[in-house]
Amino acid sequence: MQAIILAGGFGTRLRELVPDLPKPMAPVNGRPFLEILLASLSQNGFRHVVLSLGFMADKISGHIGKQFAGMEMSYVKEEKPLGTGGGVRLAMSQCHEDHVFVFNGDTFLDLEVSALEQQWQQNRRPIIVGREVPDTARYGRLLYEQHRVTGFTEKGISGPGLINAGCYVFSQGLLNDFALGSSFSLETDFLAKLINQTQVDLFVTTGQFIDIGIPEDYQRAQTELAKFCA
Repeated sequence: MQAIILAGGFGTRLRELVPDLPKPMAPVNGRPFLEILLASLSQNGFRHVVLSLGFMADKISGHIGKQFAGMEMSYVKEEKPLGTGGGVRLAMSQCHEDHVFVFNGDTFLDLEVSALEQQWQQNRRPIIVGREVPDTARYGRLLYEQHRVTGFTEKGISGPGLINAGCYVFSQGLLNDFALGSSFSLETDFLAKLINQTQVDLFVTTGQFIDIGIPEDYQRAQTELAKFCA
């Protein structure tokens, strides 16, 4: 299996705590967060990872190298900010299998990879991974019927619900209608339209989920991810 990790953002909300590092390299219990994420992918059977980089790209590629935990590492670098969609589109140019998993470089997800891969093999339709959280206000919500995603809500709705966990499974070439190097949002410019054109499946994970993008959750990760830092 192969994966894309989006790791090109500026990480402005975390800059006060890690001013000299790109967000995916922020230390969690003394270990770069990206190492924890990559180690988890390796343990789940991934063998090729493409990192989509931008801000402080050299600090990531120089540290991780061409191999990590038995996985082949490839890199693409945004010469200008491409958004989440443009970053995935660029990274897909280095992918060679018929489908690819997509992850955010600031989010840890203890994903049930085998079950998700099985769902892909059965249906071969785009998949969005959802996660139940106590309060959806920071994320927005996923709307769904049975196992199909039907829409997205804006951020700000409080209370428990299902959110987009920032993880997807796509067929190779799914984004080819967008020009290589174009800037667009995966969520608003692509997925919001895709769900009206074809069936987009939902996979609900119950695994550990934490987004280190804001200082409060970054501090929470120091304890909640301790077991993954060994």
